[in-house]
Amino acid sequence: MEMSVDLVLQTAVIGLCLAVVALLLNRLRSTKEENVQSKSEQQQQQPPQQQQAKPTAGKKKQEKWSARESKQSYAHPWMLTSLKGHSGEVLDMDFSGNSKFLATCSDDRTVLLWSAKHLDQKEHKNLRVNVEFDHGTLVRWSPDSKAFIIFKAVEAAVEVYKVNKKADGWIGTVSKAITFPKAHVEDAVGMDIAANGRFIMTCSEKTDLVLWDLRGERLATLDTLTVQTHCAKVSPCGNFVAASGFTPDVKVWEVLFSKSGDFDKVARAFELKGHKAAVLDLAFSADSSRAATISKDGSWRVFDIKIEYRKGEDPHLLKTGTHPTALASKTRLALSPDGESFAVASGSDLSLYVVQSGKLTATIKDIYTGPIRQVRFDPTGSLVLTAGDRHVRVFHNVAHYAATVEVNGAKLKQTGLSAATKERLSELVASAKKFLADNNVE
Repeated sequence: MEMSVDLVLQTAVIGLCLAVVALLLNRLRSTKEENVQSKSEQQQQQPPQQQQAKPTAGKKKQEKWSARESKQSYAHPWMLTSLKGHSGEVLDMDFSGNSKFLATCSDDRTVLLWSAKHLDQKEHKNLRVNVEFDHGTLVRWSPDSKAFIIFKAVEAAVEVYKVNKKADGWIGTVSKAITFPKAHVEDAVGMDIAANGRFIMTCSEKTDLVLWDLRGERLATLDTLTVQTHCAKVSPCGNFVAASGFTPDVKVWEVLFSKSGDFDKVARAFELKGHKAAVLDLAFSADSSRAATISKDGSWRVFDIKIEYRKGEDPHLLKTGTHPTALASKTRLALSPDGESFAVASGSDLSLYVVQSGKLTATIKDIYTGPIRQVRFDPTGSLVLTAGDRHVRVFHNVAHYAATVEVNGAKLKQTGLSAATKERLSELVASAKKFLADNNVE
């Protein structure tokens, strides 16, 4: 009997234990199911967050692309148009002597010849000239506008192209004429043709400046004495060659020919002095009576060079001022044809100055995503062109109008002027003032 009672008790205890175990297992299963359900709910809530993250990344990419597009579709109230046609960076440009054409060269291995008659129009006629297995870094028209030359980047040599015209005056065909021998090891920083057609000048970033005849024969080789050369140019009159570089002065030589037209020699003429650091660029006015310089010391200078240099007369400083953002390899200078205004390109910004007062009329910011490679005034001086990226941009030269007001306003104060002269000067001043007011130029 006692064994029966003990057996019942043991059975009851075992049953109770089994019940407790079953209860615990049931609770654990419920908790696991709740965790799984909770995790499932969280996963169901995550996709919307991921879907939002993806558009955010896409939006940043789209914004970056939009910024690039907006630069390509650059707009400015003073910009008349953009010349589009190159697929690579535009490196240089030059107006023809007859003012009818503009040549541009690019690293896309082409030279484009543009009609320069109506630069204010949206569409611009052009002719593409391919450069075989190379590209031009510099381009210049011949004085008679019947040929142009380029400096080839890889071959490091001058190449001449003849231009044939149609009956209507537009360009018919272009053919390669001659390639000069290689003369430079380093990159070219200057190339020009004398206006009298007597010689061609090339200069590398070292100190070697070479004068050539039109057949590609060397006339002379000069040492620029600048340690490193930044710029070399031929004066518009064709009488002088000038070079600037690491030294703080500009060396100017006279190129002399005999009465029969044969090359004679190159003689030192004068120097442009006053800077305290490297001279980054220089420019001449159309009549070669003025020269302008820009230096790494953050200053610019404009000189009167209509002097008797053979008698020892030095150039006269007309005006100097500061341009603190001058950069060694990214600064370009252009002097207007009349010598009354000039432009300085630093990086992607263009600053326009009046010579007489030295006043900075305006600065046009961020014209390109990269640096401005070249600056040119049109033959009238009322337009200024910049080359960079894949476009040439054409702007009103607002400094030209500001200079018109200053120069002619000063003339009106002179005594002894005729009534007709006063009327003409007053009209010029009034017209320029109206332009400046219409374009919000102070």
